[in-house]
Amino acid sequence: MNVPGKTSSVWIYLLVVLLDCYWEAVSGQLSYSVSEEVKLGTAVGNVAKDLNINIQDLESRMFQIVAGSKRKYFEVNLKTGVLYVNERIDREELCGNEPKCSLSIEAVINNPLKLYRIEIIILDVNDNSPSFLSTSQVINVTENTATGAKFLLKRAQDADVGKNAVNTYKLSQNEHFSLATHKGEIVTVELLLQKVLDREKQSVIQLILTAIDGGTPAKSGSMTIIVNVLDINDNPPVFSQTLYKASVYENAKIGTSIVTLNASDLDAGQNGQISYSIIEIDQGKQTDLFAIDENTGTVTNKKKIDFEENNAFEIRIQASDGAIFPMTSHAKLLIEVLDVNDNAPEISVTSLLNAVKEDASIGTAIALVSVFDKDGGKNGMVQSKISNNVPFKLESNYKNYYSLVVDGPLDRESASQYNISITATDEGSPPLSSTKVINVHVSDVNDNKPLFTDNIINVYVKENSAVGAIIKTVTAVDADIDQNGQVSYSFLQSNSDSMPFSTMVNINSETGDIVSLQSFNYEELKTFQFKVQATDSGVPPLSSNVTVNVLILDENDNNPTILAPYSEHGSVNSESIPYSAEAGYFVAKIRAVDADSGYNALLSYHLSEPKGNNLFRIGTSTGEIRTKRRMSDNDLKTHPLVVLVSDNGEPSLSATVSIDVVVVESTADIQTQFRHVPIKEESFSDLNLYLLIAIVSVSVIFLLSLISLIAVKCHRTDGSFSRYSAPMITTHPDGSWSYSKSTQQYDVCFSSDTLKSDVVVFPAPFPPVDAELISINGGDTFTRTQTLPNKEKVRLYNAFTCLFF
Repeated sequence: MNVPGKTSSVWIYLLVVLLDCYWEAVSGQLSYSVSEEVKLGTAVGNVAKDLNINIQDLESRMFQIVAGSKRKYFEVNLKTGVLYVNERIDREELCGNEPKCSLSIEAVINNPLKLYRIEIIILDVNDNSPSFLSTSQVINVTENTATGAKFLLKRAQDADVGKNAVNTYKLSQNEHFSLATHKGEIVTVELLLQKVLDREKQSVIQLILTAIDGGTPAKSGSMTIIVNVLDINDNPPVFSQTLYKASVYENAKIGTSIVTLNASDLDAGQNGQISYSIIEIDQGKQTDLFAIDENTGTVTNKKKIDFEENNAFEIRIQASDGAIFPMTSHAKLLIEVLDVNDNAPEISVTSLLNAVKEDASIGTAIALVSVFDKDGGKNGMVQSKISNNVPFKLESNYKNYYSLVVDGPLDRESASQYNISITATDEGSPPLSSTKVINVHVSDVNDNKPLFTDNIINVYVKENSAVGAIIKTVTAVDADIDQNGQVSYSFLQSNSDSMPFSTMVNINSETGDIVSLQSFNYEELKTFQFKVQATDSGVPPLSSNVTVNVLILDENDNNPTILAPYSEHGSVNSESIPYSAEAGYFVAKIRAVDADSGYNALLSYHLSEPKGNNLFRIGTSTGEIRTKRRMSDNDLKTHPLVVLVSDNGEPSLSATVSIDVVVVESTADIQTQFRHVPIKEESFSDLNLYLLIAIVSVSVIFLLSLISLIAVKCHRTDGSFSRYSAPMITTHPDGSWSYSKSTQQYDVCFSSDTLKSDVVVFPAPFPPVDAELISINGGDTFTRTQTLPNKEKVRLYNAFTCLFF
């Protein structure tokens, strides 16, 4: 076809209608018009301007055509906002002979979601010429037919509508006939006899009927009319009624009787026998659907009838008599096709989002759903719903258009996707339905922080462990995925941290492995604490903390240390005993300490004597060396002894000290490093008396000084006793001593022997309150006591102990 080149051939008008009765997302309706057969790319209108949308927002807000015909006749240029023709438009193909032809499309824009309805009216152009179904029509007219008789002529058909359809008919010039034209919705034409015919002059008259449409320029089509002039058959058939109406259900069986027409003829014989025929069916509709019995006039269907294709038919029926040159009459038959519910609803889905975030608010639209049913009436009325239990719902937009929106909280960790079943059911009897499943993916947001299994983690590390060893692996679990679930670990620094733990341990940020940076010494550091923070990679990141307590376990890595006055192995110490010493005579007391704790510092004493020598014994827990029996003449005068001090660790560590015990004839020859023990005699000399007074005076002065020193010390440390109890080194009547599991050194050691007594003072840290003590008595048995919790009792006890000794 030829399309006018002027831009005025494409005229556009705009109508914005606010949809007050529909969903608030349906912002309005635009109406444009465009001629059929325009060139591809022809602009229809500027939707951005008409909808007051910023052109820059079209692409960012995903403006798109989402619904309409199956073929995408129109598209929007997102750079300019112009709606243009995308495919060839043929109005006759789209709408047939409908007087008005329009296409309805839907456009949607996001953020916020708005739906626009656009109606585009397709304007007809005169691209089709009128045409007749047949090239000729034969009319038999008797020669005595009176003037004014009318003969119905076949109508011309034109696929165009409106003014471009058939507008008028013309008849070729002749002296007998003219045209009678009737204009209405459809232009009908009849052949009007103006002059009586004379068969003897002219038995056949040929005429040309021309149909002309109203287009510019006008187009036309023609048909030949052959008029046979007959001898007299003066009564034509007459129908019982000029208009017959009937109805038939679609999908009726082939051959179903629809209606029977009846015509009569007053003539007799052959001239009165009537036969029926179909001469015309509505233009544009199938002409081979119906048949009529030429004898009975019963109309039947030859094929299946489909309501969705044609819901009514207008048929012209002709009745002819049996004369050689038959006379005819005509009637109109209107057949209404009744709808049967034979079409299930069709569901179409246009996705707006590839995935919906799990924190999407209620009412967020994720897809547009349209439902269409080809049936009419109640059979075409559709109800749509979501048939399974999901946090989504359908909201009605306009007629059978819906928005699929979020209707409840989403949690990707519980459900990462949903299969939404949408069921559309019509109101036919029986009802038909169809179901469409939409798969909706839920995308992750960072709404879960990493979680540790415990709030506090205790880590036990042996002292002297290798540097770089993994002492603990902490793990936090994040229920999110991808970056939101990637966890990194770090130390949580605090201003209150008194100890620079970062110099002692390090943490692998990816694996959570805690690695030691130094070898720990239990005797210097027993425990330290730090916090580990687990942080995900989300935006914003979420984190959680766990407290890690590192507890250093003691190893037996310290040998016992012999206390003064006896030195360790390498030099020989000597002690003297009188020859007259009885069994159990106190010779010496070995004292030792161990820097370890627990059983690693629990010491035992053993005596190594020459083979066969059974003169001495040593208390395994007290370290006191005593005689087993009285001396004999066979005993040596000097007895070398080796004392082995062992701890109870695994493996056990030990220290030795050598002592030579010299046997003297009398106690007067006995000397000690600390003080002389007075020897009982039957009478004192003046010298002995002076010596005794001097010794007592020195002893009193020393005791007074010691008491004053302890009193000052107790007064100064009064504040510290509020947090610690006094170190407990207790003295038993048999000379045993106690060991505290919590302390590392001994504070004060005493001996209760009548012959020898000494005091050794060592500075040491205080054990914690209520620290457990292990007391070892002379019988090598163990008893457990608790330190005094009251600081006053501790202070008094220490003072009394000092005074007593």
